[in-house]
Amino acid sequence: MEPSKRGAFLLTVILVIAAIMGGLYGPSLKATAAGATDLQDSVKSFARVLSIVQQNYAEPIDTDTVVYDGAIPGMLHVLDPHSNFFDPKEWALQMEEQRGNYYGVGMTIVPIEDRVEVVSPFPGAPADRAGIKPGDVIVKVDAKDASTLSSVQIADLLKGPRGTVVSITLSREGTPKPITVSVMRDEIPQSAVQYSGVLKPGIGYVRVTGFTSENTDSDLAAALKKMDFSHLDGLILDLRGNPGGLLMQAIGMADMFLAKDQLVVSHKGRESPERRYYALKGNGGNDIPIVVLINGGSASASEIVAGALQDHDRALIAGERSFGKGLVQTQCPTDDGTELLLTTARYYTPSGRLIQRDYKNVSVYDYEYNRQPNKEPEVKLTDSGRKVYGGGGITPDVPDPAPKYNPFQTLLLERDVFYPVDVGVGDFTRYFMGTHPKVTEDFTVDDAVMQQFLAFLGHDDIKYTPDEIRDNSDWIKEHIQREAFTYALGLPAGYKVAVDSDTQVIKAEDLIPQARALYDNAKKIVAERQAAEETPQP
Repeated sequence: MEPSKRGAFLLTVILVIAAIMGGLYGPSLKATAAGATDLQDSVKSFARVLSIVQQNYAEPIDTDTVVYDGAIPGMLHVLDPHSNFFDPKEWALQMEEQRGNYYGVGMTIVPIEDRVEVVSPFPGAPADRAGIKPGDVIVKVDAKDASTLSSVQIADLLKGPRGTVVSITLSREGTPKPITVSVMRDEIPQSAVQYSGVLKPGIGYVRVTGFTSENTDSDLAAALKKMDFSHLDGLILDLRGNPGGLLMQAIGMADMFLAKDQLVVSHKGRESPERRYYALKGNGGNDIPIVVLINGGSASASEIVAGALQDHDRALIAGERSFGKGLVQTQCPTDDGTELLLTTARYYTPSGRLIQRDYKNVSVYDYEYNRQPNKEPEVKLTDSGRKVYGGGGITPDVPDPAPKYNPFQTLLLERDVFYPVDVGVGDFTRYFMGTHPKVTEDFTVDDAVMQQFLAFLGHDDIKYTPDEIRDNSDWIKEHIQREAFTYALGLPAGYKVAVDSDTQVIKAEDLIPQARALYDNAKKIVAERQAAEETPQP
C-alpha cells in the first residue's frame, strides 16, 4: 500500500470495526422449533445447493468458510444490519472484551503495510512499564520472526498466564539497533473511561468509549468519585464515537444520573414480551447539570443513555445526530461453540421513541455512511413537554457539528504526518522523538520545533505554501504537542491536550448553565403536574 493511502486505510478499518461492534447485547436465548416444516424444507434446499457446489465448483472449497463466512452471515444480513455470527475464536475475543480484562502485556497493535506497529501501551500496563512506545515496530516475539506473523498471531503470542515473561524485540525511530525488552505478563484491565478530569474549576469531563465491558458503569463511578462529582458545578459526558455494547451497562450508567424509579428504557419484540428497566438506586438527589456530547458514531447503548437523560430533561444533548441503532441482539449459543447474536427486540426511550433508523429501504452503504433520519420521524414529549424525535437517532438539543478538516489538514493525515487521537502517533512524532527523547509537561511547540516540522515535510516531499502553514499553525502545534505528550508522558497526557483544544467540548462548557435551567424547569413542571393530580376534584 502506498504511504499516501496508509492513513486513510487505517481510519477506514477503525470505522468499520466500530460499526460492526455497535451491537446492544441482551441475555441468552435458546432455539425453538417454531415453523419446523418450513425450516426442514429450507435446510434441504440449502444442502442440495451446497452439495452441487462441493462437487462441481472450479476449485476445491472449504465448506466451513462457505457456511460460516458466507451462508450464515448472508442470511442474517438479509434480516437486519446488526444480527451477527461468530466462530469460536471470534466469540472468545468478544467475551474477553466483555469481561474487561485479560492476561498479557497491555498494548494496542495494528498491521501497517508489511509490519505490525504499537499504537500505544495501556497506561500503567506491563508494556508501558517496560518502556514500549507508540510507533515501535514489533520485530520478534520470543524467537519468532514477526514479519511472518499476522497481527492476530502476534497478539496471541503476547497473551499468556500471569507472571510469565515474553521477550519482545522492537525497531524504533532514531535508534540504530533493535531494542529487546522482557515483559512479565499481568492482568490487563480495559477501562471504558478513556479520559476524565476537571477541565476548569467546577467543570468535570468524562469520555466513555464503549459499553462492551461489564465494568463500564463501575469505571464511570470511579472516575466521578475521583473528581468529587457531587461538588462539581457541571459535568460533560462525552459519548462521541461510542458504538455501544451491553444493555445492562447502559442502564447502570443512566441510573447514576436519574432519580430513583425513573424509567431508563424498555424493549419488546415478536417473541419477546415488553420489559421495562428503571433506575434502581438513582442519583441520591445529586442534580449536577450535565451536557452529553454525541455524534454519528454514538450508537446503541450510547443512545439509550442519551435518550433517557434527554427524555427526563436531566441533560442537555449537544453535538451531532447519533447513529440510530435501536435493536437488541440476544446471545444464542450453538452446539459447535459458535455464537449467534440475533435481533429479538427493539428498544424504546422513556418517552416511547424508537431510535432505530430505516434499514429495509436503503442500501448497506447508505445505512452505514450516508445516514438520514426517517422521512416521517415520530414526535414525543419529554417530562417538561419539549418535543423530541424518534426513528433517526438522537437529535441534539443544541446542534454543534464538529469542525471539518481543510485540504491541507487532510493531506497531513492521509500522509501519516499525524494520526487521529485514538490511533497513536504519526510519522513526524516518531522522527521528532527519535532525536528529542526528553519531553516534559512544560513542553511547547516553539519556532525551532516548527522549523524541524517544515524540514520533515520537505524530506517526505509533502508540498506546502507559507499561507498553508500560517493558516494551520495552531492546528499543527496542537497535534505536535498532543502526540509528543502521548509518546513521552502517556495516553492521558495526550488526551488532555486534545480535550483542551476541542471546540465541541469548549462549547459544552458554555452550555452548563442552560443544562441547569433545563433540569430545574423540568422538576418544577413535574412537581406542579403531580400536585394537580393529587388535588381532589369537586
